[in-house]
Amino acid sequence: MSGHSKWANIKHRKGAQDAKRGKMFTRITKEIQIAVKESGSDPDSNPRLRTAIQNARSVNMPKDNVNRAIKKASESESEKFEEITFEGYGTGGVAVFVECATDNHNRTVSNIRHIFSKRGGSLGTNGSLSFIFDRKGVISIPKNDSIDVDEFELELIDAGAEDFEIEGDLIVITTALEDFSNVQKKLEEMNVEVQSAGLQRIPNNYKKLDVDDAKKLLRMIDEFEDDDDVQNVYHNLEMTDELAEAIEE
Repeated sequence: MSGHSKWANIKHRKGAQDAKRGKMFTRITKEIQIAVKESGSDPDSNPRLRTAIQNARSVNMPKDNVNRAIKKASESESEKFEEITFEGYGTGGVAVFVECATDNHNRTVSNIRHIFSKRGGSLGTNGSLSFIFDRKGVISIPKNDSIDVDEFELELIDAGAEDFEIEGDLIVITTALEDFSNVQKKLEEMNVEVQSAGLQRIPNNYKKLDVDDAKKLLRMIDEFEDDDDVQNVYHNLEMTDELAEAIEE
């Protein structure tokens, strides 16, 4: 978990410097629309939609945008997004997992294949990285003086939480896939503010590269993230202190 958290920290700081607000809103809008198509427009009975709305609030997405996305997805003639994933390897054999939501399957396949090829990577078959990534729930909450961390941790362990880490002003909680909803409900019962929540693919091992190769790999990751069809990108590059410093220069 420590490698994942360290990377999350770096990405958080980097994101603050070159935030792509429109892209973030687009991703959340798609997630809202997919959730509505999947299980209806009532967040009380649709956990996926409830999480998407929560994440929209955390990035200050206007309420009107959220309501429009829900309304649009509720219409029978609205576009339907297909969720597809890609698994492959980048520079130095680093595993790369790309999650997409698209209204044009062929376009997305072509774009992802092109980026893998252009950046010296190789696209594998679905399931080829299942031994590297575990799907987990990850919930971030703001740390404040009103939270007794030890007591708080014990209560959430009872609800199914697996791991806790303090990352600056955040408490990051990790859960097994099947316990994600239970922990979210527990936080709601405790009236705890959640900054972000979602299912992520957490690597169970990491690969260390020298700074130059790591930068090549990160250029590939950035290119994936710039693609409009890409929702999330995961990888198992070990984020060393040396690399963190090089990125922030």
